[in-house]
Amino acid sequence: MDKDTVLTHILQLKGIATLLGGEPPISVIKNNKYISQLTPEAQVTDKNVDNNLPSLDHAIHTALTGEIKTVILVGPEGSGKTTALEKLAVDWAKGEHLHNFSHVFHFRFREMNLLEGTLSLETLLLNHHGLVPPESIPLILQRPKAVLLIFDDLHQYKHSLDPSVHTLCSDPSQAVSVSCLVASLLHGSLLKGAAFLVATRPTGCLKFLSGSRVEVLGFLKPQREAYVKGFFTDQTVANKSLMHMERTLGFYDFCTSPRFCWMVCSIYKSLMEAGAKLPETVSQLYIDILMHLIQTLSLNEAGVRELVLALGRMAAHCSLSQHSSCTKEEMDSFGFQQFLTSQTSVGVFLQVDGDPESDRCVFSFHSQLMQEFVLAVSFFLDKSTLEGVEKMLEKHKGHAKFLDLFLSGLSEPVQRRPLETLLGEFNLDRITDFKRWFKSSSETTLKGCYKDAHQHCFHLLHQAQNESLVKEIITSSVRRGISYGDLSLQDCATLNYVFTCLGEMELLNLYLTRDLTEEKAEILAPAMSLSHKILLSSSFLRTGAVTHLASALSRGITTDLDLSHTRLGDEKFKILCTGLRDCKLHTLKLVACNLTEASCEDLASVLTSATSQLRELDILFNELGDQGITKLCQGLHSPHCKLQDLHLQSCKLTEASMGGLSAALCSGQSELRKINLTQNQIGDSGVETLCKSLQHPLCKLQSLTLFDSDLTGTCCAHLMAALMSDHCSLTELDLSVNDLGQEGVLQLCQALSRPQCPIEKLGLTRCELTVLVFEELGSLLSSGNSRLKSLSVGINQVGEQGVKHILDAVAHPSCLLEDLDLEMTGLTDTCVEHLCAAVRASKTLKNLELRNNSLTDASVPALVQTMQDSHNMQEMNLRYNEFSEDVFEMLDECDKIRY
Repeated sequence: MDKDTVLTHILQLKGIATLLGGEPPISVIKNNKYISQLTPEAQVTDKNVDNNLPSLDHAIHTALTGEIKTVILVGPEGSGKTTALEKLAVDWAKGEHLHNFSHVFHFRFREMNLLEGTLSLETLLLNHHGLVPPESIPLILQRPKAVLLIFDDLHQYKHSLDPSVHTLCSDPSQAVSVSCLVASLLHGSLLKGAAFLVATRPTGCLKFLSGSRVEVLGFLKPQREAYVKGFFTDQTVANKSLMHMERTLGFYDFCTSPRFCWMVCSIYKSLMEAGAKLPETVSQLYIDILMHLIQTLSLNEAGVRELVLALGRMAAHCSLSQHSSCTKEEMDSFGFQQFLTSQTSVGVFLQVDGDPESDRCVFSFHSQLMQEFVLAVSFFLDKSTLEGVEKMLEKHKGHAKFLDLFLSGLSEPVQRRPLETLLGEFNLDRITDFKRWFKSSSETTLKGCYKDAHQHCFHLLHQAQNESLVKEIITSSVRRGISYGDLSLQDCATLNYVFTCLGEMELLNLYLTRDLTEEKAEILAPAMSLSHKILLSSSFLRTGAVTHLASALSRGITTDLDLSHTRLGDEKFKILCTGLRDCKLHTLKLVACNLTEASCEDLASVLTSATSQLRELDILFNELGDQGITKLCQGLHSPHCKLQDLHLQSCKLTEASMGGLSAALCSGQSELRKINLTQNQIGDSGVETLCKSLQHPLCKLQSLTLFDSDLTGTCCAHLMAALMSDHCSLTELDLSVNDLGQEGVLQLCQALSRPQCPIEKLGLTRCELTVLVFEELGSLLSSGNSRLKSLSVGINQVGEQGVKHILDAVAHPSCLLEDLDLEMTGLTDTCVEHLCAAVRASKTLKNLELRNNSLTDASVPALVQTMQDSHNMQEMNLRYNEFSEDVFEMLDECDKIRY
């Protein structure tokens, strides 16, 4: 086609304008309302998509100016493929783009379906649309590289593109079947060197095409906003529509479709002009659309009812046969005879290709969603058959994604009543059957642990819009802690609806949400504010999402927030703190969140807030450094600070920051009861500083963990002095994985032997202990002066000679031990008789850790018998000993043994 002919061919209105068909491309192009759709490359940033990101236009132009000869646009219904193709052709005809092509031909596959018999490429170009003068044909055939052929609607093509079923031709004058002609063009044997642009919904035909594939995303939020604001002249109305669309319909995947946006805006405009309420769900939206379409027809109630039932039969056929179009003969069998004489009646609902009274005419639904909706309506409307809902849904499973959702919406009397005024009463038996099925299937689904099944149940509840039904189905017994991570916008809205109906929830589990966007967080914000605990660990939060989370915390009831392993960073954490300063949070977990010294000042401001309720702060594995902790400690001095547990494992701390921490502990303002300093280079001098605060009368610390903190026996003298102080309140002390040695721990034992020593839990795992130390610990445990209830002395190679002293103490009536860890201490079968005797004699021992020793099968009978006989023992861990599979059955007999 030459450029003038292209403009004439495209810039003309075709068919009947209908609400379901979307805004005609010609209208979009003529009125300069085209807003570029997006390709996947647009999703590359933490910020809203802007106009500088790759667009569909850019992707097409780039591909067509390269070496690739075939470009395939793939996108869902109404995503803007047709409009993009026609605009591309118009832009070429106006001389704005694609200057390397001298001729552009535009075809639609649904029109190609109507061609019969045989024809040559020359005939097709000359006669199809009557667009090419004969004298141009030689030029086209001589310079195929300057020719672009555009094919739209590949998914509607009724022939195969499999090259193996065709004898491909290469002669442009040879007459062949239409299917052979198209296959020969697209597989490069005919008009070799020409470029092709093909548009389609996802279809099986794609496997037979090679080329550059461009996925069409449609509208993301910025494009949606621009479109809606361009649709309404009154920006107040535009903003109202956009807000309602985003909070109700905007979460659906198909809201990325420009056609769907046009349809929603059109029905919103109609409803607002009539002073009617806007729809809350997609079911309500399609009820409004169906009513609008029916009211444009001059049919009585009986006629409208019969038309909808005929549409339902057609929808069922298309769904089950997976054919998108129907012939005239099939339409007659569905009951359309009286309606086909009026193209307006049918054209309002269907795409009509050809003369409606011709046998060659084909009919298809404008919209897959409308097809499923009329199927649902006709099922409830039909009183002629007895088919149950479960059987019907099973038949259409995998073919009709929204069918049960529409049935859920239509099953509620408030929602279906407007339709019944036009169509007559629905079949109440079928509605009752649906509700019975829904409650039964929901009960089964919610007992399971499959997130997708749970979400689908929530979708059904959302469509029903019945708060009492939500409370009836989502009982406390099914509110399990399943993770709802990686939600779509649609899932977010339904989950939020359920939480809002319930009023409050114990847990909002969003673990492993790989991309929590601003849109999703905005929709989930009410649910967040109604949740006592929010779990977002191992997730990724966009900056905008953090803003909504902060807002939800400040106005909600959340007491526990887990953001561990979210790579939050200082910038996002600063935003979060705007909500943390005024919330009900008791526990905040920030493990491995990429925080640095810069975040500590913000944390301090949270702790000093008059409304702060924070009791536990886990900020492990963040490079806070000494200066960071010094800033944080300033918050601990505040009378408003209520922090009791502070976990600072692996935060790059040294002795330099212990002064600030010590000063806070004995300031009289600090409520700290527990500090974990694991895997920091505190050193002996750092412990000396801390020990001064432990002796202060205002220090309330009860638990101190110094696991792997670069300590030696030198620090034990300071610890001994602290533990012997009358003011020391420490009940738990973990010094594991430090080279304390014999002399250091013997000093500790002196303090532990005093009746006033408060220590009840002591960790000395891998501390270079000796047999003499074990002997002293044994004496201490059996002395009657020790309060120790938990002792960890594993990974100290003292052998059975050393462990014997501990076991003797366990058997002593004065020993209070409940938990004993003897992992990797060199135990063999020789000690088992002694060990079993100690366990039997003990009145307090509950848990015994014996991992990584050298016990063999020979010791198993005695250990199993001892555990079975013991009333107070709860668990014995025998993992990683030298057992064979021969004794596994015997070990299984005792559920208190782990192996």
